[in-house]
Amino acid sequence: MTPEEVGRRMAALLAPAEVTPSISGGQRHTRATVDVPAASWRSALLVARDDGELACDYFDWLSAVDELADGFDVVAHLWSTRHRHGVLLRARVPREAPAVASVVDVYPGAAWHERETHEMFGIDFTGHHELRPLLLPPEFEGHPLRKEFVLASRVAKPWPGAKEPGESEAGGGRRPIRPPGVPAPGEWGTTPTPAGAGGVGEGPRGGTPARPARERPARPAPGARPTRTPRPASGTSGPAAGDGPAGSRPAAPPQGGGERPDGAEEAG
Repeated sequence: MTPEEVGRRMAALLAPAEVTPSISGGQRHTRATVDVPAASWRSALLVARDDGELACDYFDWLSAVDELADGFDVVAHLWSTRHRHGVLLRARVPREAPAVASVVDVYPGAAWHERETHEMFGIDFTGHHELRPLLLPPEFEGHPLRKEFVLASRVAKPWPGAKEPGESEAGGGRRPIRPPGVPAPGEWGTTPTPAGAGGVGEGPRGGTPARPARERPARPAPGARPTRTPRPASGTSGPAAGDGPAGSRPAAPPQGGGERPDGAEEAG
């Protein structure tokens, strides 16, 4: 069925209730949207499920939209796995004491969605006996998704985005926001110059000279062992290991005789 046919079918099955079918979305996402009275809310979902031509056996989601003085729109989306079409159902409830019939007995999967909608919008679902807190702590007061609810973070400090009535005294007009701790362009100061640039700065911001590269000793070839310094022969006279400047080690005498560093001949 096309979205238009789905809407007309819903209107025919719910007559004489005042049902308004329409189309929402576009192209591949076009779907039938049917506005029904709050008193016909449960009947509309039951008809969408049980009618053979509609056969909306899959419950997708349920939520609400705050329409300010006009009240709240309770919204549910259903899908037919057999016919591959969907329908979006809406029912308007008043802002004072908003309530609508629960559809948990029609679609058990709606239990979680009704709890969340009750918690976030304050809408009562008659017949749902488990409307306990779901996402917020039990001591939380208010309904965060109502448009008159003021976020505490926007009261503590000016909101940097667009100004909203009653929420912020910051100037209007949305502007790009830098991540926390990132200075604005021009506030960076001098920046290090990359190695090899010879100390030349980066544009008008200037820079600092690069550090010379440190020379590292060549690594020995794989498998090669470093040369070991020979030890002096036993009984050789000379300065003790502790003599001389602190931390210095005596130079090793040459092999096979010769002169010592102090001019004395080594014993043969």
